[in-house]
Amino acid sequence: MRVLVVTAVAPEAEAVDAAATDARTHGNGTARIDVIVGGVGPASAAARAATALSRAPAPYDLVVSAGIGGGFASHAPVGSLVVADAIVAADLGAQTPDGGWLDVGELGFGRAVHLPPEGLARRAAQATGARCAPVLTVSTVTGTAARAAELSARHPRAAAEAMEGFGVAEAAAAHSVPVLEVRAISNAVGPRDRSAWRIKDALTALTDGFRQLSPVFSEFSEEPK
Repeated sequence: MRVLVVTAVAPEAEAVDAAATDARTHGNGTARIDVIVGGVGPASAAARAATALSRAPAPYDLVVSAGIGGGFASHAPVGSLVVADAIVAADLGAQTPDGGWLDVGELGFGRAVHLPPEGLARRAAQATGARCAPVLTVSTVTGTAARAAELSARHPRAAAEAMEGFGVAEAAAAHSVPVLEVRAISNAVGPRDRSAWRIKDALTALTDGFRQLSPVFSEFSEEPK
């Protein structure tokens, strides 16, 4: 089982790699996990994930977008984990004259949602104690209560937002590889208050979560496709 994990920045990659190293040392599962830094935002993440997939010496069985993110307070408190059951391009589309919104799928220009394998997402959430819910990909991090309310109204089940998941999912789809997204919550979606961020706690949660995921990945690889 070969897994490519794509993070935005180095501290996230280090948090995941710490768990992968621990799994290799203690024989916790048989998945080989390679971690790359894909950069911030969906475009950079897509480009670097696609490059890694195309240059891999052997095919990957799964691609995972992972890192920290903002949590919608009613679904995912700071310090918790979210596993995506849908990876949603939340700001790729067009506003309508009446103040509404049409996503890129509704406009007829592609898709706005990628669905991870249902059984894998569910088992990953169970293994890590995570919330299994949609994760929104945004190009601009939410910084106001009004924007948070708008996103929640359009995506009432969404538990988290981040900036790379949909880009990674597009790259995985182009190579016909399943995708998953795992987010550790460092802050609440809403007014930007850096004093309330808990990045260290979120990175620790990310490491702890990935320690539980190697056996889940291995079980997924053994399922008939």
